[in-house]
Amino acid sequence: MILIDDKAGTVQVLDDAGKVTETHSLASSKGFDVVSRHWLRATWDAKYVYSFTWMGRPVIQLPDDMLRTQEVLFEIQPDVVIETGVAHGGSLIFYASLLKAIGKGRVVGIDIEIRPHNRKAIEAHFLSPLITLVEGSSIAQETVDKVKALIKPGEKTLIILDSNHSKGHVLKELEMYSKLVSPGSYILATDGIMEIVAGGPRTEPDWATNNPRQAALDFVKANPDFELAPMKPAFNEGSTETWVTYFPDGLIKRKV
Repeated sequence: MILIDDKAGTVQVLDDAGKVTETHSLASSKGFDVVSRHWLRATWDAKYVYSFTWMGRPVIQLPDDMLRTQEVLFEIQPDVVIETGVAHGGSLIFYASLLKAIGKGRVVGIDIEIRPHNRKAIEAHFLSPLITLVEGSSIAQETVDKVKALIKPGEKTLIILDSNHSKGHVLKELEMYSKLVSPGSYILATDGIMEIVAGGPRTEPDWATNNPRQAALDFVKANPDFELAPMKPAFNEGSTETWVTYFPDGLIKRKV
């Protein structure tokens, strides 16, 4: 539990008996961290991320994460962004718009089922020439082979995993798509927030361990050519040392 005093500019952490165990300034890195973790829980409970669009298409992502992902994409400037999980297509449109602004690159979106109305809307979008849709299970070898065939020799790739978020599925995606990510580039395993919000609305009892963050940790431990790369800002004149994100420990870099 926490108690925020906006007049004093402090946040207090309380134990289950209501006893104050910590007090932090809201201006401090620790104070920001405490408040933001509770705010993240509120965004989950209230389905806050279900209230945004990008260029006309729903995008179910935290805006903070979209900006952080933009920083990663601009750093790498990939030829191909591969995303598992299409949903309404908003994130595909987002990545395509960034690549168009950069002046290079295209997007491949993979989903086990691309609903007809979503496919129609994506294909009707003015950025659709930069988007290729692949329907099939993201962990089926046939699907991976189709995606691999879309990558030209020497092209730089960036991978984003946003489909089935169970640990086993994400770990399998990491194992299969890690072979497609370019040296020096990244795989982003999204929605490790499942571990943080376990026990809240719309969660399952096993989310504390069955989540993308645990898959990412296991993958890096077993694959020395990859390392965790925190999604820290490219620019920071503030006091924060932690970031508001649904993707904790989700960014994985392939070493050069």
